[in-house]
Amino acid sequence: MGDYGISDDDHCYSYGDNDDDYDDYDSRDELQAAETEWCVRQSTASSSKVITKESLLAAQREDLLRVMDLLSLKEHHARTLLIYYRWDVEKVLSVLVEYGKERLFAKAGITILEHDGLSSSELPSKVSCNICFDDVSAEEVTTMDCGHSFCNSCWTEHFIVLINDGQSRRIRCMAHKCNAICDEAKVRHLVSARDSDLAEKFDRFLLESYIEDNRRVKWCPSVPHCGNAIRIEVDELCEVECACGLQFCFSCSSEAHSPCSCQIWALWSKKCLDESESVNWITVHTKPCPKCQKPVEKNGGCNLVSCVCGQAFCWLCGGATGQEHTWTEIAGHSCGRYKELEQEAECAKRSLERYTHYHNRYKAHIDSLKLESKMKETIQDKINILEETEISSKDFSWIISGLDRLFRSRRILSYSYPFAYYMFGDDLFKDEMTKEERELKQNLFEDQQQQFEAHVEKLSSILEEKFHLYTEDEVKDLRLRIIALSVTTDNLCRNLHEWIETDLLGSLKYTVHEIAPYKSKGVEKASELPNCLDT
Repeated sequence: MGDYGISDDDHCYSYGDNDDDYDDYDSRDELQAAETEWCVRQSTASSSKVITKESLLAAQREDLLRVMDLLSLKEHHARTLLIYYRWDVEKVLSVLVEYGKERLFAKAGITILEHDGLSSSELPSKVSCNICFDDVSAEEVTTMDCGHSFCNSCWTEHFIVLINDGQSRRIRCMAHKCNAICDEAKVRHLVSARDSDLAEKFDRFLLESYIEDNRRVKWCPSVPHCGNAIRIEVDELCEVECACGLQFCFSCSSEAHSPCSCQIWALWSKKCLDESESVNWITVHTKPCPKCQKPVEKNGGCNLVSCVCGQAFCWLCGGATGQEHTWTEIAGHSCGRYKELEQEAECAKRSLERYTHYHNRYKAHIDSLKLESKMKETIQDKINILEETEISSKDFSWIISGLDRLFRSRRILSYSYPFAYYMFGDDLFKDEMTKEERELKQNLFEDQQQQFEAHVEKLSSILEEKFHLYTEDEVKDLRLRIIALSVTTDNLCRNLHEWIETDLLGSLKYTVHEIAPYKSKGVEKASELPNCLDT
């Protein structure tokens, strides 16, 4: 197996005759530059945050304060506005600029009336409620921001019904055709007087709205649930890692699956989980009995077969026959559909073989990743042994970084097979490419995939070496090999990923399939959000 030399101009790769990847660099300066580039890739800052139960209030408060300061609003008005616009502060600003404050408030159900300055002594002592038509004292009446007043008992019943129906986030005024949203403090006060547990439920719904109504925040899909949520800072499709260790696609909440799009991964997951391929095998290898419809497998060369129910039929076309069979005919039957059924069976067989090819390779790399994940503890033991030797340098972080590179590359390599199954098949993109275009793109893809796969296997092999027994010179040589091979593997992985994103999925005319952009450091690990805000 050959290796690949790195070009000074465009980092393209080609087969070479050298046995060691670091020989591809013309000088130690180039290798040092590659190492520096590699270290930079490992230390990219995180753009996603983990929101725990403790930090959820602080995360929500952060956006509330921005809107409160910008529009000089009270907290409950700011929350009403943000819930309506799904906690998108930028959307609030764009509507404000385009339509003005009055329309911004009206769409969200915010009504801010100027008080008439009447004191409590000037209010009537008795007020008639337009809901229950009872006359109640002024102290038993609550007026919302929209100016509508009803008795506390009617308000409370109204609030309890809506909270129990899951409509806590936007409780509207009871007045006919009034779209104003009720003050959450008044809702809380009235409900807590009747049912404190329900008031707590109301507060929890308002708090969790920050996650469930926010397009930039999602619950971690871990099972059992870790209780965390993830907030991203950008709108682009991305993959993130929660503090619990789960890596998932932020768009579809499935496991991280690039370079497969969400649609491709959903199809592949379903295909692997359901019994479609078992049914396909039965279709290829059995025929239904024309009497009882049970599948029958032929175990001999004769095309006259019998079911356990006693019915004889022709294997070629499935038609019922008599029991007599000679060299020239089957009694009571004339088979005229042999070629058509033969073509159908052959097509089903080819489809099954194609799926098996891609699934076996996908599964092999997934199994390799599981086995290689166990290497981390073994490698750490080897590093501990090296640290106790007389080797001058005690920094072996390059070994762990190389192992991380192996994990990331192996994962992308495994998912490249489900991608290829659908990209170059007839299930999704049959009308997107001519047969000639498909063959050309498939050959180019498989060439890059093969180069990438060769480097992944070589990196895995190097990391399995018994380097804890090496001399200092051998350790230095190993360091050069791992760093150079890691950089090369990273570039090959990036080239394959970006070629899929731009040249394959990006060239589609009738469908849109997007994948998360390539990140050299792998799936981004979200950083912890502080539990409280600075003053």
